[in-house]
Amino acid sequence: MHKTPRSFSFIDLFAGIGGLRVGFEAAGGTCVFTSEWNRFSQETYSANFGDHHPLTGDITEIREANIPAHDVLLAGFPCQPFSIAGVSKKNSLGRAHGFLDETQGTLFFDVVRIIAHHRPRAFLLENVKNLLSHDKGNTMRVILHALDELGYDVDHKVIDARSWVPQHRERIFISGFRRDVPTRFCLDDVVIPSGPNPRLSDILHPEDGSEIAEPPYTEGRLAQVADKYTLSDKLWAYLQNYAAKHKAAGNGFGFGLCTPESVARTLSARYYKDGSEILIAQPGKNPRRLTPRECARLMGFDRPGSNRPWIIPVSDAQAYRQFGNAVAAPVAIAIAEAMAPWIENTVALRPRRNQSA
Repeated sequence: MHKTPRSFSFIDLFAGIGGLRVGFEAAGGTCVFTSEWNRFSQETYSANFGDHHPLTGDITEIREANIPAHDVLLAGFPCQPFSIAGVSKKNSLGRAHGFLDETQGTLFFDVVRIIAHHRPRAFLLENVKNLLSHDKGNTMRVILHALDELGYDVDHKVIDARSWVPQHRERIFISGFRRDVPTRFCLDDVVIPSGPNPRLSDILHPEDGSEIAEPPYTEGRLAQVADKYTLSDKLWAYLQNYAAKHKAAGNGFGFGLCTPESVARTLSARYYKDGSEILIAQPGKNPRRLTPRECARLMGFDRPGSNRPWIIPVSDAQAYRQFGNAVAAPVAIAIAEAMAPWIENTVALRPRRNQSA
């Protein structure tokens, strides 16, 4: 099958199951390197992308020189505090320090060292919204300082996925273009869909026979959700009592009971424990969890009736963790589409190789 020529290359660090990659492939890029340490995420990633390049594990063990040249770096790096001990010591000795000192010992350091070595034309980093306030704002300050010192024009913005998928999911995105390449990109350029927000009815199993059964998620002639996703009497009683106790104490903790017309809370990596943040009401029955297939739809990795549904090769518990940690794919697509024209322009500005060589 003929493939559209790719216009830029990118690498996928802390890749998870590939949410950022979905976006940048849709925008015309090709992935030349992937790093993800979790073996279950590797399994899902490989099942859905089928790469010609090996999927590497721990990025801390990979030398920068062994990573292919690339135009764009993508990374959903973990949120970690930066130690100021080494920096304080250098200050006391009157020695200069920089971003390498400030970021040492964190996984963000690996992002920094790879950018410093390869000098990609652009990058996109993703993290939880709390990165802004993490460690009283110090974490974000160090990140922005490091990226600025690397010679990049940096922008950041919190984007809620609710305009694309039926859940509140705020994530911070940090973009950067190398300062010696003329661009005017900012994350405000990302087009937010207008019109009514999606509802859970858009992603739930219809359970009316219009969908083919997909065991173990749905079964029978009507493709009804399997009973195992309905909460037991014991768990449902526990969640109700827990919510009542915190409500009496003036706290907001509790379960999120949804109808098909709802917009869900954020799907988290702990969803496998009790499903409490997103429970689907069922007439005459205890509520149920979402199935992993519904989670794939909720995160925008596939849609009902898709010709190529997202492959879920892992257990329910692992699938819930993966989707709960993932980037909402339609958000990644929207950001990539906004960045792509500038990426393509910068790629086109690369000096041509000497044809006589």
